[in-house]
Amino acid sequence: MVERRSSLMRKALQTRKRVKHKKPEFARSESWRYTKLKKSWRRPRGLDHKMRRKIKGWPPTVSTGYKGPKIASGLHPSGYREVLVHNAQEVVAIDPKTQAARIAHTVGRKKRTQIIAEARKKKIVVLNAKEIKEETAETEAKAKKLEEKTVEEPKQAEKKKAKSKPKPSASKKEELEQASPPGKPKRNRKTSKTPEGAEQQ
Repeated sequence: MVERRSSLMRKALQTRKRVKHKKPEFARSESWRYTKLKKSWRRPRGLDHKMRRKIKGWPPTVSTGYKGPKIASGLHPSGYREVLVHNAQEVVAIDPKTQAARIAHTVGRKKRTQIIAEARKKKIVVLNAKEIKEETAETEAKAKKLEEKTVEEPKQAEKKKAKSKPKPSASKKEELEQASPPGKPKRNRKTSKTPEGAEQQ
């Protein structure tokens, strides 16, 4: 009985996929004409509206003919029925054969890890567990980069110390000045140049 039901579900999912592939994109009437109107579907209600009357040459309207099988309604493409989960206690009530957990977007990282651990114990499928894997990979990569930086920083500091030469002391400066040949004394730029006539006066 269970096998028969699972085969029916599989067929229903296939038919739903086929119907969805054939289904057109329903556009709001006159949305192609006016920029102020969005393409999001609105049912035409006018008495003489061509789309409401389904006249040939006008875009198709939403109708039950495009609907998939009733058994497949509300199912995930994997075949499981989605159940929204907020904590690890809600995972216990899920049936692993027919239902699958979807972690709510408001749940933090700490509770997410608890939910996944509980789901693995009971062999329950978590539909949005890939996002958590990506997050953990990113955090691990960031941690590695930080470790590498901390290792490289002291090495770079040592290299800089080796390159930088020690500054000459005050006694060495004096020795160098004494050794240098005597030249013209440098003029002090701050002293103002006075004319010869002013000196005589």
